[in-house]
Parts: sequence; C-alpha cells; structure tokens
Amino acid sequence: MDDFYKQIEFLECHSNYARRWLHAKPEWINWLKIHGPQKIDWHGIRSLLDAYRLDDLASGDQEALFMANLRLARQQLMLWIAFRDLNGMASLDEVTRSLSHFAELAVAGSIAFIRVDLEARFGLPWSSSTNAEMPLMVVGMGKLGGFELNLSSDIDLIFLYEHEGETRGGPKTLSNHEWFTRMGKRLIKLLAEHETNGFVFRVDMRLRPNGDSGPLVCSLDMLEEYLLVQGREWERYAWIKGRLISPLPGSHDYNHCEKVLEQLIRPFVYRRHLDYGVIASIRDLHAQIQREAEKRSSAHLGRSNDIKLGRGGIREIEFLAQMFQLMRGGTDPRFRVRPTLEVLNLIERRGILPKEEVHALQEAYVFLRHLEHRIQVWDDQQTHYLPEDPEIRSRLATSMAPGKSLEDQTSFLKELERHQNNVARLFEKAFLLDEDARLDLAPLDQDWQPDAQLFPESLSRWQAWIASPKAKLLPEKSRLICDNLMRSAADILMADDHSSSLDQTLLRFFDLLEAIARRSAYLSILAEYPRALFNVLALLQASQWGAQYLTLHPHLLDYLLNSHTERTLIESPAEYWREVQSNLNIRLDDVMAEGDGSEQAMDILRVTHHTETFITLLADLGIGVDKALPVEKVSDHLSALADLIVQTTFERVWPSVALKCGLPQDTDPPFAVIAYGKLGGKELGYASDLDLVFLYQSGESDYVAQEAYALLAKRMINWLTTFTSTGSLFEIDTRLRPNGSAGFLVTNAEAFRKYQLREGDNAAWVWEHQALTRARYSAGNPEVGRAFDQVRAEVLSQPRDIDVLRTEILEMRRKVHEGHPNPSEGFDLKHDSGGMVDIEFMVQFLVLAYAHQYSQLIGNLGNIALLQIAGELRLIEKAAAQQVGDAYRLLRLRQHRLRLDGVDKTRIHLIGESELAAARNSVLSLWNDIFHAPSNL
Repeated sequence: MDDFYKQIEFLECHSNYARRWLHAKPEWINWLKIHGPQKIDWHGIRSLLDAYRLDDLASGDQEALFMANLRLARQQLMLWIAFRDLNGMASLDEVTRSLSHFAELAVAGSIAFIRVDLEARFGLPWSSSTNAEMPLMVVGMGKLGGFELNLSSDIDLIFLYEHEGETRGGPKTLSNHEWFTRMGKRLIKLLAEHETNGFVFRVDMRLRPNGDSGPLVCSLDMLEEYLLVQGREWERYAWIKGRLISPLPGSHDYNHCEKVLEQLIRPFVYRRHLDYGVIASIRDLHAQIQREAEKRSSAHLGRSNDIKLGRGGIREIEFLAQMFQLMRGGTDPRFRVRPTLEVLNLIERRGILPKEEVHALQEAYVFLRHLEHRIQVWDDQQTHYLPEDPEIRSRLATSMAPGKSLEDQTSFLKELERHQNNVARLFEKAFLLDEDARLDLAPLDQDWQPDAQLFPESLSRWQAWIASPKAKLLPEKSRLICDNLMRSAADILMADDHSSSLDQTLLRFFDLLEAIARRSAYLSILAEYPRALFNVLALLQASQWGAQYLTLHPHLLDYLLNSHTERTLIESPAEYWREVQSNLNIRLDDVMAEGDGSEQAMDILRVTHHTETFITLLADLGIGVDKALPVEKVSDHLSALADLIVQTTFERVWPSVALKCGLPQDTDPPFAVIAYGKLGGKELGYASDLDLVFLYQSGESDYVAQEAYALLAKRMINWLTTFTSTGSLFEIDTRLRPNGSAGFLVTNAEAFRKYQLREGDNAAWVWEHQALTRARYSAGNPEVGRAFDQVRAEVLSQPRDIDVLRTEILEMRRKVHEGHPNPSEGFDLKHDSGGMVDIEFMVQFLVLAYAHQYSQLIGNLGNIALLQIAGELRLIEKAAAQQVGDAYRLLRLRQHRLRLDGVDKTRIHLIGESELAAARNSVLSLWNDIFHAPSNL
C-alpha cells in the first residue's frame, strides 16, 4: 500500500464522518490524491466552490439545488481539511483559516443567490451616503471573527444595514428593515437547514442586540444606541472578535462598510486609557461560565474533561488574551488583532509576560485546539468533552501524534494534564484568583489611623481626608479601596525598619491616591496587584521627582506591575527602541487615517514620551530589575527618546506643510534638525529642554523653500511645546541658531557653513564653536545631516592660535560664573570651579585647539571619551584624563540623584565628602595645567 492510501486509511480510522462520505462519494478519493498534498488557501476554496457552479444557479426553483451543492462543497472541503490535519500536513492556522474563509465565501455566495430573487420582487435598498445599493453587513463574531473556526463550529453572526428607508426599482417596495430581514432569514436557511447532504454551518444569532428577543437585523443607528444605553461588559469581549465578513474584503462596498462599523464599535470596546477594570469583569464572567459548564457536566465527567470550558481549557487562554486586548487596545492599536495566537505573540514582544509563560500558553492552545478537532472530526459533532472510553482515548492519542510518543494513552493524558495545569496556573496568576492575594475591601476599623509617631504629617492628612467632602462623595467601592490602600501602604512602610523617610513617602502616596481617587481603573491596579503597591512605594521613597511625575500621569501605574519592559530596555536597547517606534507609528497612523487627527497625534506623542520616560526612570532607580542603569545609559535612552519624538513630529507635520505650500507630500524634504547642548551631547536629563537648530538645503535665494521650511519648523515647535490635555513634551530653545534670536528660524545649509567659517576673532565666534563641539544631527533628512557633519568637521578642524583661544575660553567661563553665582557654602556640582562646566570647557578647548592635528577629537563622543583620547594623544596626562573622566561621571551621578529627589540647586557641603572633594581637586588641577589661571577670576 502506497503512502496516500495509508493516509486515507488513517483518515477513515480516526473519522467515522470521513469514512461515511468517502464510501458515499468514492470519486473524492481520487480528488484527494491530487489536492490532498496542496496547502488549502482562499484560492483553493474558491476553486472548489466554482466546481459546483453555485454562481450559475438562479433563484426560485433552484434553491434546493443551490443548498445541495453548497453542502456537498462543504463536505468535500471538510474531508480535504481532515485529510491534511490528521496526517500532520496542515498547521492549526491553515485549518482554522480555511474553515473561516469557506464560511465567508458561503455567506457571500448565499447572499448573492438571495439578492437576485429579492431584487426582482422588491428592488434594492439604497444608501444615501454612497448613492449606491446598500449591502447587508454580516459581522462574524467569535471564532469566525478571529479566523479560528473549528471542524464543527457554529458561526456567530450579526446582521446590520446602514440606515432606514425603502427599496427602489422593484414592482413592490419594502422597508429596508423588512428587505434585510427576509434576506437574513433565507440566509440562515441556506446555511443551517439540514437536508440529505447535511448542513453548511449551524448559525447562532444570539450575540445581536437584545439576543433572541431582538430583531434579526438592525440599522447602525439602532446598534449604536443599544451599545451606548444597554451594552454590557461581556459584549465588549464579544466584539473584540467582531469582523465584517460580508461584503467581502476587497469588494466595492467593503471599505465604506468597514469604516462606518469600525467608528461605531471601537469606542465601545476599547477605552482611551489602560482599562484595569476589565480584570474583575472577566473574572466574574469566567466564574459564570464555569458554573454553567459544571451544570452541563455529569458527575462522572468533571471539569477537566471539558477541554474548552474546563479548568486549563481553551476558554481560559482566550480570556487571558482578551484581558490584555481590552486593557491595552485603547492605547495600543496592535492589540486590536483578533486571532488568539497573534495576541499572545504581541504580549511576548511587548514584554508583558515572560517568554516562557507565553510559550506555554501558545503550546497549550495549539495542543488543545488540535485535540478539539480530533474529537469533533470523529462524527462532525460540536463537542469539547474528552470521552471516558479507554479505546477512544487511545485512538485520540494516536491521532494527536501518529507514530510519535503520544500514541501511548498514558503519555497523551500526561501531556494533556501538563498543558491544562500550565494554563490554569497562568490564568490564575493573571487574574489573581487567590482571594488572599488581593486587597481586602472590608471596612476599616473606625479607630484605625496612621501611627502618630512614625507618620505625624500623614496622620493629619488622613484625618482631614476622612472628613472631607471629596472622600464622602466617592462611590462606596472606591472609598473602601482608598481606605484599605492607605492601611496597606502604612503597614508595608512600617515593616521597613531601615527607612528614614516613612512619613514623607506616605505623604507622597497620599498625593497619588487623591489624584486617582475618582479613577476606578487606576485604583483597580493597586487593588488587584499587590506587587504594584510595593513598587509604587519603592518609587515614592526613592524619588520625589518620580513621585510627582507618577501623580501627574497616573496611567503610568501599569508599568509598576512587572519589570519585563525595563529588562528589555536594559538588555536590548536597539530592539526596544525599534519596537517603540513601530508602536508609535501604528497608533499615529490609526488616528491620522480618520482625517485631521493632529490633536490626537499630539496626545499620542505625549503619552509615549511620558511612558518611555517613566520606564527609563524605573530602570534608573533599579525598581524591579537586578541592576540599575548607570547615569550615562539613562541619558542615552532619554536622548534616543527625544530623537524619536522629534523625528516622528517631523514626519507627521511635513505633509500638511507641503500641501499648504504646494510641495510634494510623499518625499523626504531636504530639512534637518540639529541638536545642541544636552541633547546634542546625549546627556539629556528628565526635565531638560532641547536646544535645536533647523537647517535646509536649497538655493540661498529660494524664498519659497525658506517659507515652507520656516512654517515646518514653527509647526514642529508647536507640536513639541503645546500643553494639551495629556500634558507637555519639551521646552524648545532655538537661540543657538546663526545670529541668535535675531536670525531666521531656519537656515540654509550653505549659509550656515559661511556663517560658521566667517572671518573674525571675537569671543561670540569662539562660543558658537564651543557649542558646535556638542552638536549633532537629530532628525529629518539624513543627507542634510551628513552635510551638517561636514560643516561641523570643517569648522572644528580649523587651525587656531592656542593662546588666543585659551584667553577667549577663560573669558567665556568667567561670564558663565557671573550668570550662576553661588552665595551658599555648598559646592555647586555644575557651575562652581572644579565642577561639570569646567570639565566641559576643558574638553571644548582641547577639541578646538587640536582637532586640526588629530581628527579623532572631531567625533561627538562625549566628554569622558574625548578626555581619554586627549590622554592617549598626550595632550594631557593619561592619569589626569582618567581622574577627570571619573570625576565627571561622579558629578553627573550626584547631580542626577539630587534632581530625582526634587532638589533645584545641586549644591553639596564637601565636609565628609572625601570622594567628591578628591574629584573636584582633580578637575581644578587639570584646569590649572591647561589654562594656567582659575576659572572664576
């Protein structure tokens, strides 16, 4: 017996349904011999349907023939799928998509068949918005919507039409509602009615508005009103999978119908914020389904035998994926995908769950879906129960892995139990089904209050709070959460015997709690996830700036749940920023596609900036990670984020400017943003402003280009600086452009070159060249960026009189001193002699003095690297280069920590600060070696 007939024998052995049909239609065996090895796709299914000439059948007397042929096509496709699936030729995706595509084509073909008859008798419904025929919109829900139909699925459908009215062009008229109702009833008959050749699909209409008691079809206006007034939480889950299947994608009517339906459904399903309220809702829904499943199960079956609804079953994996979709889909459009495995892939890529957990869920899902298909293909029955009969279980074991280890019933059941246990464990972890792990919402004892000795100021705040109208007007559940969070926070802090700032931390927590008291979604995070509360308190204790930032942007609470995102940032920064950029562009495309989405786009930029700044802060403070980021890496990430925001702003603003100015929108304009100062040196801090210069390439007399690029720069500055409902991005300083505030906002690249190379020996010229040492291309057209790099290199490598340069830089340094007086006794880490500015000026001197001899000094490599190069070139002592580099690192770190703790002036008394005093002395020593004079005299 050749391989093909062995495969047919295996198919018949494991599917009574296949055996019956192959005996009834033996010619299908030869058809399978040809088509069986071929992967099933849309075109293959289309060809199969064409062979039954369904399109040639007219309405009326041929309805019986149409139904018979459609059913035969279904049975032939089922055998094709079963043959490939059971013999290990087809992936799970091929099986489920093939069935889903067949359902779409069967629905479309049936609608076309019915339409011929209804048009002849009553004409056609007419759309006032498109001035064309109004189609029936069929929405596939559940597994059909997710391209996940199983081998014996019913199909969940909802029938919609655009608006009310009457038909046109027929001998009689009907209301649109009646016309589509007749079509819907006949469609169900064509698909679901049993006859000699079986059925096509069982059709379930219970997900429509008001279920069985509602009308079979409804207008979009009716659907919208229903969702606004009566839409329930479980319907949000259902509509995640909702997908327009008719008109077919690619058809003339599809784009219009899909757009109007999307605009109606999206606000109902997805919130504009991270929605943690869904956790409790899904938990409750899951409990209800479990109770129903247990009622249907006989006493000897038990929950574990239901591979769909039982413990560790398919539904738990789907619920877990849907939780993240509902929670995040409003802020991240990528979570609006429908197939469960695609959602799990996204959860892994976003670092929301550990890879090993996601892989366990994916493996379990594939295993359980394969098992589901083998149970159902036996007799084309929609069942999800694992039979008790040992012989059947042995057969299932063989069908799950022919010729492999699972052929043994014991190993098969062991593998099934492993997957179910993994799913149950991860589901319970995600939903915190352990009641003891969640916040106790019992009323507090009337006499509870923060300890007066440990929390004196917090006690006063608490007493004022419980008596305040704001607290009394809270919903009862929110008030209970707030009360219990305060008690839990105080308990956690009291357990930390080493803390010297308990009261201060609890006060910061009070600020946060008051900010979110009326935001149930944010309260839910702290109530549902004890780890989040621990991490919040760690953040509040470590950083006043972080505490204020979180209070101002409470949506960031989400990122205190786990540390996977921070770990990716630390371990794979390049990959991390590619993912951030991809997500940002997807979200912006989503809002810009709807028309003038500039305001929403600005909000998305701000939320992205807040989010990534906060994630960097958590990695900086070492919250949830093994090792905190060094300050240089913090600045690298903040600078990369700023570059990304500026680049994205450039890309989104340019099309509207080009349209206004009559220039091509789809080309990359010769325009670049040059970063100076902290961004230029990649030493950006959390609240740094951006020093920017705008360059373009064009003829110096091209006033049209200058006006266009000036408008582009103005709009970019507006996008970057405007305070919106979601907050702000940056302060922008453009005074470093040629001629400062008196100069043009944008500068021609050639004019910029001439300006930088102009004759003269005044101090302003030297100061601009000092600034140029820390300048770099940040965003825009890379070719213009390369042109800037050439100008920069040409300017920095000019020979200079070293003595004159030394004198001019000393004079500039003294002017900076005058602008930052320090009347205190403390040492100003940045501005005082021996501080960071001294180091920066020394590096700038070395670059300007010697770059014409040593091109290694031209690169924008940062102060520490340039000091090391200068030491290797013997321009300064190698030991001094190392000491001053270490001093710069220490000064930046101390300044950074003081800023995080909310200190405005970073001044420290050096008594008892031996390391800092030694660092300052090494800076003063090198300064004296280079300039032969103090920096402040």
